[in-house]
Amino acid sequence: MLALSGAKSAAASAARGRDVLFCWLLASAALALSGCMPATTSVTPADPADPAAKVARAGYRSTIAPYTSLRPAPPSPWRERNDAVAPPAKQNQ
Repeated sequence: MLALSGAKSAAASAARGRDVLFCWLLASAALALSGCMPATTSVTPADPADPAAKVARAGYRSTIAPYTSLRPAPPSPWRERNDAVAPPAKQNQ
């Protein structure tokens, strides 16, 4: 039992060593390749401080446009309200 535990521990430490080596190689490759990137890139085509620079128009959309007031209404007779929304009566055949 003790020998099996020792073997598992040795296998785990060997796998952990490979993972650390792989991470170190990956990090060094990323660092080496970062030297190939251009130093600066232009994000904006024009100078933002230029007042004559063309910009897209800002559109306005109301966030509460479909709003309807839901204030309490005085109660109305329930039979008329019920009849107004009820389906039409079927004719006897």
